[in-house]
Amino acid sequence: MSEQRPERADALRNRHAILEAAEALVAAHGFDHVSIDKVAATAGVGKGTVFRRFGNRTGLMRALLEERARMLSEAIVSGPPPLGPGAPPEQRLPAFLDALASLATRNVSVLAAHERACPQDKLSDPTYLRWHRHITALLGQARPDLDAEFYGHTLLAMFDADLVRSITANGGAARLAASLHDLADTILRAPARSRPVR
Repeated sequence: MSEQRPERADALRNRHAILEAAEALVAAHGFDHVSIDKVAATAGVGKGTVFRRFGNRTGLMRALLEERARMLSEAIVSGPPPLGPGAPPEQRLPAFLDALASLATRNVSVLAAHERACPQDKLSDPTYLRWHRHITALLGQARPDLDAEFYGHTLLAMFDADLVRSITANGGAARLAASLHDLADTILRAPARSRPVR
């Protein structure tokens, strides 16, 4: 099996330039007013380079969200506890929600653009699936009797871009994180019940 070759320096520079240009344009104008042409011009690359690398605007927004979430993804796999492995799920879940609230607050324009780009398949987006698997695993470890899949979606629904903007406009990321802690605590303390047969 052949090893994956490292990305060329110029290709890596182009990727960063394209993602930074896309993020700046989205923040300034919103997703509906951002085109591949504008991204390419702002990044100083050819339009073909953007298409070859990302396919279309949807692929570009997916890559942008994934790039902004990369450090969080690495932290939950190999970082120190409680965000990383080694702490009980009751501690890891609020730590993850704190980190996600911070990420969402800093990148709300990226979240909004991603939602506009992927309205039909948001739940199958690789970044969303990674977050959902993590939350579902933690909930399942803490409370095997719960419908962890459903509650995982419930918690992630709180990261809708318009909701994040509204909540953080009066209280910042701290308000969002505190409310998420309360919701997660309510879920974890829910009375035990038998799960319906699927």
